[in-house]
Amino acid sequence: MRKIRFLPLGLTLGLGLAITYALCVAFGLVAPESLRMYQAWEPLLPGFEWLSVGSFFLGLAESFLYGIYAAVLFVPLYNFFTQRLETSE
Repeated sequence: MRKIRFLPLGLTLGLGLAITYALCVAFGLVAPESLRMYQAWEPLLPGFEWLSVGSFFLGLAESFLYGIYAAVLFVPLYNFFTQRLETSE
């Protein structure tokens, strides 16, 4: 089995979370107060407040970095266990 490379997965997860964040913020601008997601973002993204330009870009960067962090954890673990399971067969 082929190993997973960090950079493609890290960029995919980072951009995926950043895009999701941007879509949630855009939805929050047009949705009624009861349907807005900013209450979920505030505890997850340090420094994020609803809504200023600086806070938006801070949340965007933090969302991207959460994706990179997930890849930092996932790629070595996946590659380690894949290698172990292949050699044991």
